[in-house]
Amino acid sequence: MKRFLRTLVYTVAALALVAVGALFYIRGRGVSARPEPSWIEARTALLLRSWLTPPRYKGLNNPASASTDNITAGREHFADHCATCHANDGSGNTEMGRNFYPKAPDMRLPRTQGLSDGELFYIIENGIRLTGMPGWSNGTPEGERSSWHLVHFIRHLPSLTPEELKDMERLNPRSGAEIDEARRIEEFLKGADAPASPPPDPHAGHKPPQ
Repeated sequence: MKRFLRTLVYTVAALALVAVGALFYIRGRGVSARPEPSWIEARTALLLRSWLTPPRYKGLNNPASASTDNITAGREHFADHCATCHANDGSGNTEMGRNFYPKAPDMRLPRTQGLSDGELFYIIENGIRLTGMPGWSNGTPEGERSSWHLVHFIRHLPSLTPEELKDMERLNPRSGAEIDEARRIEEFLKGADAPASPPPDPHAGHKPPQ
C-alpha cells in the first residue's frame, strides 16, 4: 500500500511539474495568433480532435451520392460560406485563413483528406472549439444534406479544375468596396457620370510587421 501511495505521489508531482512548465512555456509565447503552433500543440490538438469526436460519427457513410449535381451544390455552398477562410481551392491561403491560430489547414492534404466522411460531417456541423472553425448546423434535414454535399466537395478539392475555380469566384462574398466599384462601373456603362472613388481602405492588404 505504501509503495502504491509513493508511486501515486511521484506521478502527481511529475504531472504538476509538466503542467507548470507548460504554463511558463505558453506564457513566454504570449497570446499572439501570429506564430505557428508548436509541434506539441499541433499534435495534442489533433489527438484531442480525434478522441473527442463521438465514435458514432466516425463510421458514418455519406448518405448523399457523389453525383455531379451534389458536388456542384457543395462547390457553390463552399464558395459562398467557406472560401473566405479556406480559399476556393481549399488551401487556406486567404487573409482570414493565414491569420487564424492555428492557420486554416490545406484541405487538399492528408490531414483533412484522411478523415472519414463522418468526421468531416461532424466538424462542419459542430465546428472545433478555440480554432475559429464555427459549427454550421441549423438542426434541419436540409442543413445536414448541405453538409454532406460539402463533404463530397472537400473530397473533390485535390482535383478541382480551373473552370470550377473561375465559376466559384462569382459566388464569393464581396466586400462593400467591391460592391461600390461594381455599381460605379455599371453606372458608367449606362452613361451616368462616374462618382468619385471612395477613399482607400487603410486596412486593405495590411500585413503585420515581421
